[in-house]
Amino acid sequence: MSNSLCFDLPDWLDVHAAAYVATADVEARMAFVVDAARRNVAEGTGGPFAAGVFEQVSGRLVALGVNLVTTQGLSMLHAEVVALALAQRRLATYDLGAAGLPPHELVTSTEPCTMCLGAIGWSGVSRVVSGATDADARSVGFDEGPKPPDWAQALAARGISVNEGVGRAAARAVLDQYRAQGGHIYNSREGR
Repeated sequence: MSNSLCFDLPDWLDVHAAAYVATADVEARMAFVVDAARRNVAEGTGGPFAAGVFEQVSGRLVALGVNLVTTQGLSMLHAEVVALALAQRRLATYDLGAAGLPPHELVTSTEPCTMCLGAIGWSGVSRVVSGATDADARSVGFDEGPKPPDWAQALAARGISVNEGVGRAAARAVLDQYRAQGGHIYNSREGR
């Protein structure tokens, strides 16, 4: 039995990330993340979700993650978790809010599910920007888990601000595209 955990990122992801130009415009950051979700679907490398960790003020990209659940066979590889893990490794800290670091934000194509909400709370990011809603994800069949309806307030209580609905129409279109082309809706035991 191996004592290490490894997963493979899609070949196209680094090229996509390298094309990003830092911007203070949060809508442009969301458009970049939604485009990564769209590409993840088009390339067949995972589900219809993407997330990026950015320096909040400068807009510099620290890490880009996409959903890898079905292609890597690991239920925890949601886009947010992948992006946070890559950012923490890149910055060599489990706390993205550590002293000496600029404030970081997580930009996610769809608002976080229950698991990702927990990961965000421990990550050290100071802001979350989300696109499509929980209802949008559920409407195409995804089980978002038993998340509190006041999830944004729960993060705010931890000092993490939330900006919801940024680029929602484009993010929702990726979810709809995934379902329309027969993408696998992966829910453990169909959410039971």
